[in-house]
Amino acid sequence: MTWFADSPGWRAFRRDTMAMTGLTLVALVVLAALFADWIAPYPSHAGPIGDFGAMGAPPGGRFLLGTDTIGRDLLTRLIYAYRLSLEMAIVVLAIATPIGVVVGLLAGYLGPAWSYGLMRLTDVFLSIPPLVLAMSITGFLEPSAIHGMIAITAMWWPWYARLTYNLTRAERQEGYVVAAEIVGASLPHILFREILPNCMPSILTKMTVDVGFVILIASSMSFLGLGAQAPTPDLGSMVADGAKYMPDAWWLTVFPAIAILIVVMGFNLLGDGLREAADVAR
Repeated sequence: MTWFADSPGWRAFRRDTMAMTGLTLVALVVLAALFADWIAPYPSHAGPIGDFGAMGAPPGGRFLLGTDTIGRDLLTRLIYAYRLSLEMAIVVLAIATPIGVVVGLLAGYLGPAWSYGLMRLTDVFLSIPPLVLAMSITGFLEPSAIHGMIAITAMWWPWYARLTYNLTRAERQEGYVVAAEIVGASLPHILFREILPNCMPSILTKMTVDVGFVILIASSMSFLGLGAQAPTPDLGSMVADGAKYMPDAWWLTVFPAIAILIVVMGFNLLGDGLREAADVAR
């Protein structure tokens, strides 16, 4: 791994204070989500349980961030909410990215007819505000985390289609593509072995940034009651539930909102750092 540690992109990334801050925040969130069962103070409070002797306890003492209206530890529920948020982001991007990339590759390489048809379809989806589209889809489905993922996936693939289309058009006339065509390489070989690897740095950078945005959209849907349902810990629904008790029980809203801010800011800073590092490495 010496070659990686000495690469110009990695050196630029390490010197970027904001990028390292983003990496630190992301690492903390991911570790908290992965090891929630071991680090959460009260793991049972992530489920349908209550401690009526500790209802609405303020931050401090046994409960570092306080408790909710039925006595569940807020810190525990935030840690498990991070796990759910990251799972949703991973599933959404794992489905939306391949769909968008394939559409963009085909539209960018196969010529005007394919480009016009596929990109006009993409533009139809892009013309609708993301949250409005997601709400429209979930309006036909029972509110749940799974249906929320389906709705977000349906609105997310066009961004990757547009990005990959622009990248493919830029790579289309490069010498290595022309050489592959001359030797009779198949279409899948040209698209996935020649063009796609040169598009991956930009795609991976966007995926990093999009993790935060997917979590933000998912939280917005849960805030409106269209995402994960109680008793599942969810950042957006925790903000919505806590807002009913402001300002007396301020911690019920403030701490979940800060948790959303941390994860979104972390992935955005990390994505920006990766983008700048990729530019240096080119």
